[in-house]
Amino acid sequence: MTAPRFSFVRKSLAGISLAAAAALSPVAAHAADSMTIGTVVWAGYGPFYVADKLDLYDQFGLDVELQFFNDPALLPSAMAGNAVDGAMLTYDQVVGSVAKGLPHRVVMPIDFSYGGDAIVADKSITSIADFKGKQVGFNPLSPSDFLLAYALQINGMGEKDIQSVNMTPEGIPSAMASGSLPIGVTYEPNVSQILAMGGGDKFHVVYSSKDAPGLITDVLAFTEEQIEENPEAITAMIKGYQAGLEYMQAHPEESAEIIGKVLGVSGAEALEQMEGVYNIPLAEMGQNFVESSETTSFYGSGAVIADLLLKNKQIPAIPDFADTFDASFVSELTK
Repeated sequence: MTAPRFSFVRKSLAGISLAAAAALSPVAAHAADSMTIGTVVWAGYGPFYVADKLDLYDQFGLDVELQFFNDPALLPSAMAGNAVDGAMLTYDQVVGSVAKGLPHRVVMPIDFSYGGDAIVADKSITSIADFKGKQVGFNPLSPSDFLLAYALQINGMGEKDIQSVNMTPEGIPSAMASGSLPIGVTYEPNVSQILAMGGGDKFHVVYSSKDAPGLITDVLAFTEEQIEENPEAITAMIKGYQAGLEYMQAHPEESAEIIGKVLGVSGAEALEQMEGVYNIPLAEMGQNFVESSETTSFYGSGAVIADLLLKNKQIPAIPDFADTFDASFVSELTK
């Protein structure tokens, strides 16, 4: 997220037999496959954190190591250079990678950001139009950049109308607290941290992903080489996510404590942050791969994303969105 997101970071925490998980036909016991997945600290990745902490991947014959990054912009290059086997990205990152010729493919959508990413400003700034001429801190080539670009565009503005400040999402709260930055684009838990400063009376959300649902979608992605060489491990990874999500639904408080430790907050605070995302269950993932103008489709959201990236000269051309994903894993698991 998307990021999430989540730095962008969207730490490393490294089963149970759920009825629905059992229906996914766990891999027979054998020497476990292993995968290193690049990620960031982000509430939407909760099912993976729960699966990791509770070793839910074991029942599917998979050993997963989560490798955390402080800057989400480093994830695509880490994946391209085989520093990680796969990564949790935002869909705009995949669109950008594919447009530049990298063979990155989404194998599953993870979550939609629904308020978890936001543009936060001093309360004297009440609208996007008020951004004109002011400093805005954000992480370039990230979901924060994308959300800002979209918000500016629909208000008849562009990056030339603001003073862009290159800053990591984690650096924004302190910059805003010091008074040196009036506007910042970031995501949870940073958003809640900013809103709580000054007794909760100093800053507010001017625009968030809730105003543009589906535009920031977090995804699990791999290179074409990994997809070809390790399909069983990727399938097990998706099953582990579903098992983690089901555990969260059955044990919300325990799961929130697990997720909170990763986010660096209490369980109660984790639950609050998770309200800003929607985790997509396996049964609903297929709609992301259907050709549609809806933002819940990679085609629909991709068209908006690619247009903005092209206008901002972040990609050389708009890619074929069918080249950004491999729907076969979700399709096979939902038969």
